[in-house]
Amino acid sequence: MSATFDTDVVVIGGGPVGVTALAMLGRMGLTAIGVEKNTEMWRTARAVHFDGEAFRMLQSLGISEKLAKATRPMNSMHIQNEAGEVLVSVPTGQFGSQAWNDDLTFHQPDVESVLRDIVSDLPGIELRCGVSASEVNNVADGVEVTVVNAEGQESVLRSRWVIAADGARSSTRRALGIEGDRFGDDANWVVVDGHLVDSPGYEDDMIFLCHHSRPAMWIRLPGNRVRMEFMVMDGDDPDEIVTPEAIERISRGILPAANFTPERQAIYTFRGRIAQRWREGNIFLVGDAAHQAPPCFGQGLCAGIRDIANLVWKLDVVKRGIEDEDLLDTYETERKPHAQFWVEQAVKAAGFLQTLDPDAARQRDQFIRANPTEAAPVSPPLGPGFHDGEVDNRAGRLSVQPILSDGRRLDDLIGINFTLVLDTGMYNDLDADLRRQLESSNEVVVLTEPTQTDLILQAVGAQAVLIRPDRYILSVAESPVELDRVVRHIPGISVGAARTA
Repeated sequence: MSATFDTDVVVIGGGPVGVTALAMLGRMGLTAIGVEKNTEMWRTARAVHFDGEAFRMLQSLGISEKLAKATRPMNSMHIQNEAGEVLVSVPTGQFGSQAWNDDLTFHQPDVESVLRDIVSDLPGIELRCGVSASEVNNVADGVEVTVVNAEGQESVLRSRWVIAADGARSSTRRALGIEGDRFGDDANWVVVDGHLVDSPGYEDDMIFLCHHSRPAMWIRLPGNRVRMEFMVMDGDDPDEIVTPEAIERISRGILPAANFTPERQAIYTFRGRIAQRWREGNIFLVGDAAHQAPPCFGQGLCAGIRDIANLVWKLDVVKRGIEDEDLLDTYETERKPHAQFWVEQAVKAAGFLQTLDPDAARQRDQFIRANPTEAAPVSPPLGPGFHDGEVDNRAGRLSVQPILSDGRRLDDLIGINFTLVLDTGMYNDLDADLRRQLESSNEVVVLTEPTQTDLILQAVGAQAVLIRPDRYILSVAESPVELDRVVRHIPGISVGAARTA
């Protein structure tokens, strides 16, 4: 293959994860071509939930205000049994450590439109709709992607890397012969989205309806949109179960046919899967192509956005020659255990929710009453990779984001960079040569102003913190000697021009 590329990255799949990849690649200065087999954007909802971390990752694209208008903070969630008893109630309305609400709901086409608008304005970034990838091959120095347009014309795109964001049925994953590990039992559910008008619905924003007669879920979305999900039971007629009359019946009158206008009624299979490999040469699996989980914690799209945030900055520093290709191996080692945690948690929650035996349901209820924290698992650190988490458990975890006195969020000030957070005294004690390297580097922002640093340092309990471009902590230090070691982690520390915030 020639060393001449059509683009740095080909992104296969133009859903929200693929479009986020294009947007983040463009913001980092890489070039990319996205190919999406559908000619039009999907007009019905699929994903409906962001957590604070996902929203923070999208903040880096400069679309916070537009996303805020397209989302609805989730203010209450509880788990209810067959008798209507609230087994546990989880507060969800708080402004969290990421400087955004911990949980938000949305109508996916609204969010996807915002993301596509960003992509259309970025130089070097293109999304080609009505174009499918028929073949993907690793070749010397890069990847060749055979694409077919809507008229059936075939051509070849040459790129250094491919990001496969082509969903749960990923043709790229299948073509590479990558199998998936299975978690839990698959189950068919009816998913219903639509507008509920002049009818109260449930008061809470999200409810796990642990009804052993028919498990269900309720989610309130922006405006008058709602989603309900119902487990398909033995004896259900798949055609009848999606009719307005059936939806009214199985919702126990919550979605009355006279007041509920459906936009989508479909039977989906909820499954837990993790691809056995996430990288094949210069091809990377992301989003549902790499992992799938039952929707109990709404982490599907969030996990895909984490994949992109983790991978894109690594592609950038490798492309610019300031890190070796081996860095790209840490994408899978870091992200796969993190994603698997959420798949396992969702499968466990689905097992609780899907209990059909009354005696087993009573035992489940007793367990949840006795272990209420099981309803709100805490996100884990990254797996082993480009951080010091194996020697200090403060590293490899997501950093906090302060809101500054002028109302700005810190990430808007520092951009997508490595960030060294410490006090002035410790910085001045750093080796003079390393200070000169920091002050001549394009790769790092140094923060010493207490209004910017105090919350971060207090949250970690350290004297100095080095944060990666994806906002995860690379390393921490308690002394100038340790700081010297930490600073040497920064790629390209001796090149570029100074930048301090």
